Amino acid sequence: MAETPEEQEAVFAAWGAWFEELGSVVVDGGNPFGQNTVVGDGSATATGYSIVSADSLEDAATVAKGCPILASGGSVAVHEALEM
Repeated sequence: MAETPEEQEAVFAAWGAWFEELGSVVVDGGNPFGQNTVVGDGSATATGYSIVSADSLEDAATVAKGCPILASGGSVAVHEALEM
C-alpha cells in the first residue's frame, strides 16, 4: 500500500493508465480484498482481483504482465474462471 498521498496518487494513476491501455478486455477492474486468513503455513498477504477477458490462459498471463502491482514487487496469479 502506498503510504503518502503522493504515492497513492501515483499508484491510482498507474492503475488507470493500465486499464485504459487494456480497453474493452477489462471485465471488472476489481478491488482489494479485506483481511484474510490462510490455512496451512499461516502466511497472509494483501490481495485483490481484476477480471479480464482473454482467449486463453496464456493470453491472460500476457495481459497480467502489465499489472502495476508488479512494479512494487508484488505478484499476480492468473486463474481461469470456469462457467458453471
